[in-house]
Amino acid sequence: MKRTILTINSGSSSIKFSLYEAGPAPGRLLFGRLERIGLPEGRFLAFDAGGAPLSSTGVEFPDHGAALKELFNWLAGRPEGRGMGAVGHRVVHGGAEYTAPSRVGKQLLSALKRLIPFAAEHLPHEIKAIEAVSSTFPGLPQVACFDTSFHRTMPQTATTFAIPAEFRAEGVIRYGFHGLSYEYIMEELSRLEPDRSKGRTIIAHLGNGCSMCAVKEGRSIDTTMGFTPLGGLVMSTRTGDLDPGIIVYLLKTRGYNPDELNELLNKKSGLLGISGISPDMADLLKKEATDLSAALAIEVFCYQARKFIGSLAAALGGLDTLVFTAGMGENSPEIRERIVEGLGFLGLEIDREKNRENSEVISKGAVQIRVMKTNEELMIARQTWRIISG
Repeated sequence: MKRTILTINSGSSSIKFSLYEAGPAPGRLLFGRLERIGLPEGRFLAFDAGGAPLSSTGVEFPDHGAALKELFNWLAGRPEGRGMGAVGHRVVHGGAEYTAPSRVGKQLLSALKRLIPFAAEHLPHEIKAIEAVSSTFPGLPQVACFDTSFHRTMPQTATTFAIPAEFRAEGVIRYGFHGLSYEYIMEELSRLEPDRSKGRTIIAHLGNGCSMCAVKEGRSIDTTMGFTPLGGLVMSTRTGDLDPGIIVYLLKTRGYNPDELNELLNKKSGLLGISGISPDMADLLKKEATDLSAALAIEVFCYQARKFIGSLAAALGGLDTLVFTAGMGENSPEIRERIVEGLGFLGLEIDREKNRENSEVISKGAVQIRVMKTNEELMIARQTWRIISG
């Protein structure tokens, strides 16, 4: 029986999963998601490697443990699910201690629980998933794949906030996120163009959450997200960078408590907050011509993205390659064109026809512009295989 690797990506009310054939080049066998955990009308969806439906079932999931039990029971009835050799988890935050994927044990689990204040929106659900696997499959190897570890090569000048040293000692520094996506893109770029991957690259991960990373000689040297995934670019519902004085103002004038502030900054701001219509860029593009707020949200998003490309190019000392990835980055020619517009002084010029066709290379200037599909689940499978086989 072939060994497999299960990858798990736990969110606040959903779990994404994929099953891969174990090996140095993992091949996906099936994938799916468990939706509306802890909410009415839960759903279990599964698909084969080609995207054909394998299951679409309405199931109530009172918590993550119940959702994972449903998944494990379903996998036990599948021939592909009977040779599971390891589970790889996406873990959003590894703090300063974990700079690479690591096998899960008591020490790592204790460290993750201490880190919950750093990522209270994500870590509790990821810890529950690890504990659920341990309970159901005692002794099965598990690997934590950290979204922060790719950025641990950043110099101290890039990770340091201008706050007193006592807070830095507590771990209040720039960590950066989307590291699994960035690592995957760099591995693929190295495969496609080995020499170019050793140059100066900016990767723009533009999805519901958005960030950019400056990569030099294959190593992250700066990124737009900071201590949490809230900073940097304007996002679907997150503010991105914000004058800290606004927080003080809200505390004084509105009397917000921490949970209310978190709700405002993480779930009611960004494209949704500016437009008052939708967090979805596709919706805003449809309404741009007739709705000034939708038009403003798009303009602010693209303006901020251009600014960050400029600042990261300065950190790199120039630019050889710009990569667009994730939802908007991969699928929105209009947003790509608007972001690049005006960056000709950096050598960035877009080929409109190739851009509309979503070609792999969409540039005609001195700097190459690429569109690349990211695959965080495959990166988790690769990292998990390297740990359990190494």
